[in-house]
Amino acid sequence: MKRTERLTNNVVRNAGRAMAIVLTAAMLAGCGASASETTAAQSVAQETAQASEAARTEAESTDATYTIGIGQFAEHGSLDNCREGFLAGLEEEGFVEGENLTVDYDNANADGSIATQIMQSYVGSDVDLICAIATPMAQSAYAVTRDTDIPVIYTAVTDPAAAELVKEDGSPIGDITGTSDKLPVAEQLEMIRAMLPEARVLGIMYTTSEANSESSVAEYKELASEYGFEIYELGISTQADIPLAADTMIQNVDCITMITDNTVVASLPIILEKAKAASMPVFGSEIEQVKKGCLAAMGLDYIELGKQTGRMAAKVLRGEAKAADMSYEIIEDASFYGNSEVAASLGITIPETYAEGGEIFDSIEQ
Repeated sequence: MKRTERLTNNVVRNAGRAMAIVLTAAMLAGCGASASETTAAQSVAQETAQASEAARTEAESTDATYTIGIGQFAEHGSLDNCREGFLAGLEEEGFVEGENLTVDYDNANADGSIATQIMQSYVGSDVDLICAIATPMAQSAYAVTRDTDIPVIYTAVTDPAAAELVKEDGSPIGDITGTSDKLPVAEQLEMIRAMLPEARVLGIMYTTSEANSESSVAEYKELASEYGFEIYELGISTQADIPLAADTMIQNVDCITMITDNTVVASLPIILEKAKAASMPVFGSEIEQVKKGCLAAMGLDYIELGKQTGRMAAKVLRGEAKAADMSYEIIEDASFYGNSEVAASLGITIPETYAEGGEIFDSIEQ
């Protein structure tokens, strides 16, 4: 049984005892019991009422402790930043790991079956809340917890509708909600066109089993012609497919753009190595990819996305709201990130309009 449930039960139980004893005292007085008997009964009632109030205070106190499970689908910079931001957001709201918060963290290493096992372990531990990082992990969390009372808060889910985590009207399908990292596709295409005026074919690699990736590719294909691009898409099943897929793509495109595909992003170093050998520009989808060697990105700040998610989780832990009643949230603003070392190696100049208002890195992070 969860701590909060135990405290609530104690409140109810003690309140019931107090009421029963008060009634007994009244009956004793009405039946002509002695003053000492009546006083004793009233004293017990008062002590029991005090115990009930103490239990209630403890249940409402910020000193109450909680256990949450954080399941992350893959290990790469953007998802790591989501986790870091999530814990920072909780801390800002008074939930501090090691003080009043116990955190169980697990990584599925881009394996769907492991993601399910992680969620099953959290349910078995009866955690107070689950944070699911990335679409496949959120889908596993929902499947495993829907017959429980454990709320789920997800983050880095590009398209909650495509992932079937919301209803047609956008409301949660159950006790699950969170934040979306929907890509600013139009802004990305506009930026790539500004940096590569002659480029025509834009390559996108994606995992065919990730709903969020298919949604992103569809949006790119819908908007590409407005910016003079043709999309060359290449689907893969596992990380083992990526080296050959990268070789094939490089032979057929003018540049590559990354999307928030967990399996592909986890293999970014392989893609960058092959692209570098071919002098092929690779555009990222967020800040960490640019630090690691992508030329540029119009992307989101995943630390801030995580903080936003942490604040949502805090409301649920405090009992201020239920996940089932909270719509998912999106960060609207995209920022420019560029890498001057990569640009120089490719003979490309970062336009001043982007450089002045964005963040530029002058080295490649190893």
